Amino acid sequence: METINQQVEEMEVYDTILETIGNTPLVRLNSVVSDLPCTVLAKVEFFNPGGSVKDRIGPAIIEDAERSGRLKPGGTIVESTSGNTGVGLAIAAAIKGYRCIFVMPDKMSQEKILLLRAFGARVVVTPTAVEPDDPRSYYSVAHKLVEETPNAILANQYHNPVNPQAHVATTGPELWRQTKGRITHLVVGMGTGGTITGTGRYLKEKNPHIKIVGVDPIGSILYELHRSGRYTKAEGYKVEGIGEDFLPSTLDLSVVDHVVQVNDKESFLMTRRLVREEGMFCGGSCGSAVAGAIKYAHDQKLGKDDVVVVMLPDSGSRYLSKVFDDEWLRENGFLEQTWADFRAADIQAAKHAHDIIAARPTDLITDVIAQMKQYNVSQLPVLAENGRLLGVVSEIDLLNHMLLTNHASHAPDETIESIIETNVPVVRPSTPLETLVGIFSKHSAVIIASDDKVQGILTKIDILDFLSTQVR
Repeated sequence: METINQQVEEMEVYDTILETIGNTPLVRLNSVVSDLPCTVLAKVEFFNPGGSVKDRIGPAIIEDAERSGRLKPGGTIVESTSGNTGVGLAIAAAIKGYRCIFVMPDKMSQEKILLLRAFGARVVVTPTAVEPDDPRSYYSVAHKLVEETPNAILANQYHNPVNPQAHVATTGPELWRQTKGRITHLVVGMGTGGTITGTGRYLKEKNPHIKIVGVDPIGSILYELHRSGRYTKAEGYKVEGIGEDFLPSTLDLSVVDHVVQVNDKESFLMTRRLVREEGMFCGGSCGSAVAGAIKYAHDQKLGKDDVVVVMLPDSGSRYLSKVFDDEWLRENGFLEQTWADFRAADIQAAKHAHDIIAARPTDLITDVIAQMKQYNVSQLPVLAENGRLLGVVSEIDLLNHMLLTNHASHAPDETIESIIETNVPVVRPSTPLETLVGIFSKHSAVIIASDDKVQGILTKIDILDFLSTQVR
């Protein structure tokens, strides 16, 4: 007879939770990048058991310390962390029988502190607004705790080469395999630099033409360091987990081809868009990475052959009291308006004309101009015969075409086919007003569509008209 152990060996069973780390999915972004011709894929790291990319480095750091003899049975692991590395270390420590002490700056969310304590860790909170060498900084306090605690080690994610090496060993190969080697750009928020350095090194070994793009919050020093090599004074910012006030040795800026700056507001609003439009419940630095990727793609004019991978480091469950709290956003000046409950469908419904007025690519330019004049509109969606959206034609495009092209080339039977603007954002009826406002900062119109069926077109004046009716 088979023993129970033999039967279990035949099952699809992991020996410990550590074996489930990595091999996270790669998911296409759709709504938030609808105006980009390139493919944008999200590496969804909150699928790791501890909910973040830092799960990859926790076991690796501990195993390295064990091999070197620095960490002995019954020992204590100390680390200065924004929370996620602490969880990665705590998971491995729970299985291996070590104690943990984590030091966190006071800007971190309460959810992160409670999560670390759930693993039995001791959490020490220190002030954020101090220099790295200040004895009150979370780096200095962590070093002091190691000195005071018998049989303790500092995990030292900011200077431990195991940090980037873990991504050379896991994250890089996963992305190369998942994209079949077609990845052209990697976009990563920069903190300790382990993820971007390790993953970037591996990918560049496979293909030196792959561009590695870092994202840095305004207030951090890393953007200027990469741009000019100069150290600047760090300033405050709210987004957690990325940005630094010093240069970690785990961050190799020579691997990074370009750095994009983002601010707190665009980071947090993009984070909320990711959950509302893509169903991806992720943290604030994920919004930073996606906002940075979109900026870079626009600036560099990436095309349909480009494949951009964006790292989404962690879950939104750690930021419910901040990023996903409207009141917290308003108190910090990130959500000034009070229109959070309105959607694109509400604005479309408030318009006087509810019928969809559209053009076909075979329509004559003269007929389209007459149609715009008749209905007093400045642009029309252009639909194929099967109803599929092809783009828009606008009065400014028609004007430029008539004025800037050779007059002799115009004919009475000329159609609009050559002047259709295909780079137009498409939103769902449920898209929040706060998202529309962000889109209109770069575009003059958006198409509302559901299941590839056009339901309307919105312009800036439509938004203004709607808002004016809501003022009491």
